[in-house]
Amino acid sequence: MELAKSAYLTKEDHAPTQPKLLTHPTVKAGLMGWLTTVDHKRIGFLYGFFALFFFLVGGFEALLIRTQLMVPNNDVLTAQQYNTLFTMHGTTMIFLAVMPLSSAFFNFIMPLQIGARDVAFPRLNAFSLWMFVAGAIILNIGWFLPQATHGAPDGGWFGYAPLTSKTYIPKHSIDYWVMGLQLLGVASIAASLNFIVTIINMRAPGMTMMRLPVFSWMTLITSFLIILSFPAITIALVELMMDRQFGTSFFEVSNGGMPILWQHLFWVFGHPEVYILILPAMGIISEILPTFSRKPLFGYPIVVFSGAAIGFLGFAVWSHHMFTTGMGTVATAAFALATMAIAVPTGVKIFNWIGTLWGGHLQMRTPMMFALGFVWMFMIGGFSGVMHAAAPADAQQQDSYFVIAHFHYVLIGGSLFALLAGIHYWFPLMFGKKVSEFWGKLSFWVIFVGFNVTFFPMHFLGLNGMPRRTFTYDPNLGWNFPNLLATVGSYVLGIGIFIYFVVMVYTFFKGQRVGRDIWDGRTLEWSLPNPPPEYNYRVTPTVHARDAWWYEKNHREETEKEQEAHAQEEEAHGGIHMPFGSIWPLITSIGVLIGAIGVSALDAGKDPKLAVCLVGGAVMFIGIYFWSLEGNEGYHIHLDKDGNVVREEHS
Repeated sequence: MELAKSAYLTKEDHAPTQPKLLTHPTVKAGLMGWLTTVDHKRIGFLYGFFALFFFLVGGFEALLIRTQLMVPNNDVLTAQQYNTLFTMHGTTMIFLAVMPLSSAFFNFIMPLQIGARDVAFPRLNAFSLWMFVAGAIILNIGWFLPQATHGAPDGGWFGYAPLTSKTYIPKHSIDYWVMGLQLLGVASIAASLNFIVTIINMRAPGMTMMRLPVFSWMTLITSFLIILSFPAITIALVELMMDRQFGTSFFEVSNGGMPILWQHLFWVFGHPEVYILILPAMGIISEILPTFSRKPLFGYPIVVFSGAAIGFLGFAVWSHHMFTTGMGTVATAAFALATMAIAVPTGVKIFNWIGTLWGGHLQMRTPMMFALGFVWMFMIGGFSGVMHAAAPADAQQQDSYFVIAHFHYVLIGGSLFALLAGIHYWFPLMFGKKVSEFWGKLSFWVIFVGFNVTFFPMHFLGLNGMPRRTFTYDPNLGWNFPNLLATVGSYVLGIGIFIYFVVMVYTFFKGQRVGRDIWDGRTLEWSLPNPPPEYNYRVTPTVHARDAWWYEKNHREETEKEQEAHAQEEEAHGGIHMPFGSIWPLITSIGVLIGAIGVSALDAGKDPKLAVCLVGGAVMFIGIYFWSLEGNEGYHIHLDKDGNVVREEHS
């Protein structure tokens, strides 16, 4: 359309000049290029950068917690400081580290795997990133404000009512937690809607749903889980905000409120959240194991359907977190049975991974080491999880360190090991450089040993009666040596993570360049140069088999003829259409951030609360207004046979 229009413009007949405010940013380098980018790969990189930063922050908080518990009656931290640290550690690791690190892979890898040139809504994708940053700022802003009236959140990462009411925490710390999670929820839902539309509508020709790579399947299922589960916690957070800001009584017992309502709303979100964290990890493992086993994934349809079953059943087990709240025998029995049932599709996945390894030509590269570590430690966490399905056993283990051991084996030994494997696996594709096998395997073994020394003794601490969320203990309780061992293990784990990141940063800046498809991969992303160009594919690929790139490598002559024919068709239609960058998603999120600060950090009467909220609302409205006027225009690029840009045409 734009090319046709430009062909009829003469020297005297110019296109109408666009207002300055609606001028599209064309710079792609420097700070402005990053702030206005809508490229899914750059957005994935930024998600990963922020997630890894907060992972280090959460890890440092964990080291402080373990230092306090190293010996009995320690005084490194006060009780209040301990409360703040375990609240922020849990919140940071779940919402600011593991979830956005999964989103980094969703953004970078998924469009490449399905043969797309970008996500369906590039500017909405940028908006989700900047809303995530805004939520992270709100959650952590209390660290830098007076502790007496503000402070970082300190009511537990689960926010149980009535502990989070104004009666028990009158300062603003919980307001930051409430508002921060609401903004992170907006970011997650925006991104999830984008991923769902992208996977359903933008797959390459021939890529049926049953040819979709498993990682892209897990992206789709996880996105549905986010959209269906986040409304529950949003309702709970809005009710808690109204209790604290406007004096309502949703959770205030003295006025007829129900604290148990918070637990139901939180865990209706909280248990699907466990699978929001673990399904992307399962997708990563399902990509790595076939590559380094030199054979296709065993039982692909069963792996896909078991992932969907896990997502479905995840909504039916929330009250196993509440067996000790007095729900009654019928409800307890029902949720116990559902919890046992969800172990079945999880076990199916593990047997399919073992079937993939069985009889394969295993290559023990660093990604494979982390992937096998995931399988081993996720199984340990799963075994203790099955124990919790039995309500009588759960009643004994509830709120003990046994539960701490369980979910760290699932979410750190599980999710985090898979994410670290994914970084190693796709690092050559993202940056064109491969991490040293020696240093990669060294970091794996240090992390593996440190992790198990840290968390395995916690099983025995829990069985010996050590409760969660206790900041000190008496020396005569028999907890001294396991706590000392766990703290030493945490330092070893910290050293392993430090080695991992130093090696990654060194490789990023100084590593040796490698060619494409370094692992001899099976899925479409490995067909691209590294790093991939802005437009991803010179020619939109046609998919002929489940392992699309594997098929293409073995049918070169056929696929090359097909690609050339498609390239000529695409050039005849005006070349490759690319979206313009935009500053308005960032402006909109800045407006939301200003308004959120007004709601959560300021008091009516003595602070300009209303004025700040109105300013934030105005900035947000301006951002949305000019965003809507931008339309869906873009520019066209023309390539030569080698994929080099010959020219760009801007409308």
